[in-house]
Amino acid sequence: MGVVNVTPDSFSDGGEYLDHAMAIRHGKRLVSEGADILDIGGESTRPDAASITPEIEQERILPVIEGLQDEKALISIDTRHTETMLKTLNMGVSMMNDVQALQGEGAMSVLAQSDVPVCLMHMQGTPKTMQQAPIYKDIIDDIMHFFEERLKACESAGISKDRIVLDPGIGFGKTLAHNLLILKEIKRFKALGCPVMIGLSRKSMIEKICPGTLPQDRLAGSLAGALWAASQGADILRVHDVAQTKQALDVWLAITQN
Repeated sequence: MGVVNVTPDSFSDGGEYLDHAMAIRHGKRLVSEGADILDIGGESTRPDAASITPEIEQERILPVIEGLQDEKALISIDTRHTETMLKTLNMGVSMMNDVQALQGEGAMSVLAQSDVPVCLMHMQGTPKTMQQAPIYKDIIDDIMHFFEERLKACESAGISKDRIVLDPGIGFGKTLAHNLLILKEIKRFKALGCPVMIGLSRKSMIEKICPGTLPQDRLAGSLAGALWAASQGADILRVHDVAQTKQALDVWLAITQN
């Protein structure tokens, strides 16, 4: 999954692709590099990010969706806004990626009326507050319980389990120690019977391990994390650097499957 941030303030590439034409070119390049899915988002969810209205979000992403609809990759929409979900589903997008795991008002109902896959992510708090003081009784058990409850809620609403992807939310209300435990226990989440998505590309956990590395300098750490996640059964890797990640995965797979 290649990231297309149509935002002015994302932690890694904020502002680089706010222009619609640039975002479309970026998405096409990611597809040419091997992305199977393009995840298009118009609202930053970096730590301390302020929320925006669905109208602003749609102004940013709708032209980009239109410009990328003929590409071979599936189109995923990274949104927590029910209005944006409905609008983009009507445009024929292939997937929803919700950091609030369909807890927003009306979100469950909107997705229940569609047949597209949806990614449910775990986040403690909100982007504005999530990194202030994240505390868990047991990080893995707490996330597992959250997923179990969301899966039950989805089933009750008419969203079948075979449409659901789970994302434990690296960096979303977690310390470095929490993130490392999540990565060590990916197979625990796989036991819930849904595909698992991992997104650690360029995140600050890499800087905490390797002090002084800016987001654009975190490729090596991102690749190390991606290969580990793949080795533990992660089904989708959400990344900024598609070509490099695909090359690393291709070499790893050639070795492990020989």
